[in-house]
Amino acid sequence: MQIVTIGGVTVGLCILGYFVTTWWPGRKQLTKNPLRHSADLAPFLFAWSYGCLTVLGIGGLIGWLADTALWISNWLGDVALVWGVGTAAGQRAGGAVYLPLTQTGGAVVLILTAVMVALVKKSRHGKTLKLGAWCGLTLGTSAGVAGFAAVPLAQGVNWLGGAVYGAL
Repeated sequence: MQIVTIGGVTVGLCILGYFVTTWWPGRKQLTKNPLRHSADLAPFLFAWSYGCLTVLGIGGLIGWLADTALWISNWLGDVALVWGVGTAAGQRAGGAVYLPLTQTGGAVVLILTAVMVALVKKSRHGKTLKLGAWCGLTLGTSAGVAGFAAVPLAQGVNWLGGAVYGAL
């Protein structure tokens, strides 16, 4: 499992800032039609949740891809911090409390992976889904609020897996 660095968290926050800035319809439009504009956040939030789940200690190909993406994000962020603003790189950003996924929770993440692949290929929100997943995997193991959101996500997926597979 990769540990997120300050550079990796910075990449995740840059992605989040980019998305929120491009999504923001303006105060007038948001107050005029809040439901429609809030619904535009759903693909990003779904993908963000998926990204968090993939980096929470899942093994196999999905875990390896998530760890690799996190390693690349750490590297990109660290390079940007060193060469962009002249700070130190490679510092650990602190770790969130990890809640391991159960066997059935891992099965739910596998199902979500199939859904994400189909959505990225078929949906008009493909770019948003990719950004959301990337943001989620960089912020899912951070020590901040985003990292602590991973615990209820893991609990929810473990519960859902237990409920679905327990009923079989």
